[in-house]
Formats: sequence, structure tokens, C-alpha cells
Amino acid sequence: MTSASMTASAEFRAAGTDLSERRRSGVSRGPLIDLAAAPDTIGVTWGADGAATIGALTSIAAIAADPRIAAAYPGIAASASGLATPQVRHLATLGGNLAQRSRCWYFRDPHIACLKKGGSECPARTGNHLYSVAFDLGPCVAPHPSTMAAALLAHDARIVTSQRPGISIGELLGDGSNGTSDHALAADEMIRSVELSAPLPGERALYKRAISRSHAEWPLAEVCARAVVTSGTFQFIRLTAGGIAPVPLRLAACEAGLQGKPAGAAVIAEAARLARSGASPLPMTGYKLDLLEGVVHDLLERLATP
Repeated sequence: MTSASMTASAEFRAAGTDLSERRRSGVSRGPLIDLAAAPDTIGVTWGADGAATIGALTSIAAIAADPRIAAAYPGIAASASGLATPQVRHLATLGGNLAQRSRCWYFRDPHIACLKKGGSECPARTGNHLYSVAFDLGPCVAPHPSTMAAALLAHDARIVTSQRPGISIGELLGDGSNGTSDHALAADEMIRSVELSAPLPGERALYKRAISRSHAEWPLAEVCARAVVTSGTFQFIRLTAGGIAPVPLRLAACEAGLQGKPAGAAVIAEAARLARSGASPLPMTGYKLDLLEGVVHDLLERLATP
């Protein structure tokens, strides 16, 4: 096997927190390429404007514990703190979280064919889809598994890869209409770093997830919210959600309902209801819209409180 053909058939492994599970189950097979940290792939660097660049091999725990990240990007730090378990966060990397594979139990079963494994249909659509999407955007109904992707979407992050100098979250993950893959990385392409936009003067940010257990659970719905509230008015608002669609979503209708509006109870309640805009839940996933509305409402109330 030539080095080129091996790269095409192999999988990259950093910490392997997701890959190891897929290999144990038999979903993933074949050669591996272990990644070693290079100076531009680990740690956080800061620009003169206060914008951060985070290396793709930086651990989730390091992001969660970085006081400067927490001060400049509290929503990102809180998102990192909320996912998985302390043990997983200690090993898992930012790039790995973005490039991880679907958590759908049909995908994870080596004996069941699905779209992401070369099959012709999504068995979850007509099967047990209790944890699937509430925004049905394509043939696959598994929600995207990356918490960090939803948080980075809120900050217009750019993804630097070994082949591209900077792509958006949308370019990395697609719009949900494909259904056959979890990301748009080529077989021999790896994430090297994530570039964040500088925080806005006076902005606050929060993160919250709704889960079915107290600990170590994948989110049923999660939201990262950024806001600048001046003189009791939403001068800037950004809301992104995960766990509800094949890709992280901007809650554009919510944002439009808040921008330039007073940060009062009636405006917040109506904006939270707008989180449902464009939803197309499956027979078993309508409950996720209630969770999403509740999470958005809670975050907006907290952001509006001085």
C-alpha cells in the first residue's frame, strides 16, 4: 500500500475518545494515523485585538480551565465545561470534538446499514428516533454531536485545516442536506486550529443544555447565547443551538425578535417562542422544542439581568 492510498483509507487519531469506541464496536476498521502535537495545533494564542486562536489538539479541559478564555469567551468555556465527563474532557481535543461521528445508535451498530455507512436509507427515521432531530433538514435524522461546534458558530469561528486557510462552521459541517457524512473534511485533511472573532465591548455569553440525566449525558437541546444589552435594550444578540438538527443552527428568528428591542419579559417570552421557527419534528421529537424554548428563555432572562 502506498502512503497516499493508506492516507485515503486511514483515520486520524488524536486522543481517540470517540474513535476507540467505534473501533471496539467494529464500526470503524482499518489503519490509523496518530497525530502528534505541533506548535500551531496546541494551546491558545491571542491577537492584538483580543481575538483567540485555539490549536485543534488543545484538550477540552484546557479550554474549560483557561481563565482568559473564560473572560473573553465565557460561552465557549461553559460549553467545554458542560460536555461529556471530566475524564473525557481531559483527553478529548477541540478538533476531535468538531470531527466526531454521529452518536445515533443505528450508526453505532455494526450490523445495521445506514446512510453514513453506505446504506440507502436512515433506519432511525422509521425506527426509534427519540433522541433525533426536531429540525428535519435532510435524509439523516441524527443530531450533530459536537457541542463545541454550536458554541463556535455563535462566534463566527473560522476553521484552519491542513488544506484550507480558513472555512466557516457551515463549510465544515454542511447544511444538513447531505446525510452521508458528519463533516466535509477530505480523507487526508485534518483540523489544525480554530480562529475566533474578537469579543464585542460589553458582551456577555452563556451556555445551557437540557439533558435526561444529571451527568455524562448527550444534550437533548443546547444553546450558546451572546448579547450586548445597553440601557435595557438588546444591542446585539446571537443564539446558536445544538442537539436539535443535523448541524448546529443559528436561531435567526429569535435574534430578529430581540435585536434593538427592550430586554423585558414580554419581548423575551415571544423571542423564546420563536426558537421553534422552521421546526419539523419527527413523531417522537416534538418534546425537544419545549426544551429548546425553555433553555432560550432562561438564557435570555439571565443575559437581560444586570
